[in-house]
Amino acid sequence: MNTAEVLADAFGRVHEAVHDAVEGLAVDDLHARLDGGANNIAWLVWHLARIQDDHVADAAGREQVWSADGWFERFGLPFDASATGYGQTSSQVAQVRVESPELLLGYVDAVHTRTLEFIGGLRGTALNRVVDESWSPPVTLGVRLVSVIADGLQHAGQAAFIRGALRRR
Repeated sequence: MNTAEVLADAFGRVHEAVHDAVEGLAVDDLHARLDGGANNIAWLVWHLARIQDDHVADAAGREQVWSADGWFERFGLPFDASATGYGQTSSQVAQVRVESPELLLGYVDAVHTRTLEFIGGLRGTALNRVVDESWSPPVTLGVRLVSVIADGLQHAGQAAFIRGALRRR
């Protein structure tokens, strides 16, 4: 198994966990909050996809799926197109409203496809390339991708937990 295959497997696990957490949910379930300040499934999944889209597009030197493929307009969220959910307040979390699970998963699928295209082309020492010098030490592509995977799995797990809690209500 080469590096690209390991990364594809890891991103595939995030993708599968997101689908497991979202498929078959009612729209109200996507927006349900376990308490007034909690994140909801729609925000968690949108945020993890936005972070993956943002970070992978930056590393690949290309435009994000969010803006390039019209997802920003389809979602119609009240934020700037560059918003990823990072640092958002509880009231901003509540503003992430999606019309259907299919819309949310459509964006997730588009980001996943673009991610696999990018990592499929990685060769040799590509993961050693510095992609962010604003940190000390500077962040390499390998560290950035592992961070995106870890964040994605964490948020997918949170979404699955919320789904389970809603089912038991």
